[in-house]
Amino acid sequence: MQNPSNLAVSGKSRRMAVEVYRVCGLLPDSERFGLASQMRRAAVSVGSNIAEGCGRHGDRALLQFLHVSMGSASELECQLNLSVDLELLSQAAIAPSLREVLHVKRMLGKLIGSLRRAIAAAERKPVPRATDRLKD
Repeated sequence: MQNPSNLAVSGKSRRMAVEVYRVCGLLPDSERFGLASQMRRAAVSVGSNIAEGCGRHGDRALLQFLHVSMGSASELECQLNLSVDLELLSQAAIAPSLREVLHVKRMLGKLIGSLRRAIAAAERKPVPRATDRLKD
């Protein structure tokens, strides 16, 4: 189990969610229960899954939730771009949110890679048996 506040990506994901909430306020009222709602849920999901993974036991469980967080961040990136394609927001309006999302995705990617390497190294390392300790 890990404390999510020890992970820089956890704090960054919260700041990203705040920025996404800000940009969603610029969407027309007709999108309050549509795209705005989807974007907010995806933004909140990123940090929530990091926290949930930290609350689980073991690196494999954390890794699984980091992958879910990456998926939510990718979903959010798509939705931000879609809001421009639909001419609901301008590129300039989404730029700060998009920067935050891309930064979080890079951080998640690095953390996922690091955790994968740590798991692989732990699997290669022989586990000492009780009889091995008796030989010393």
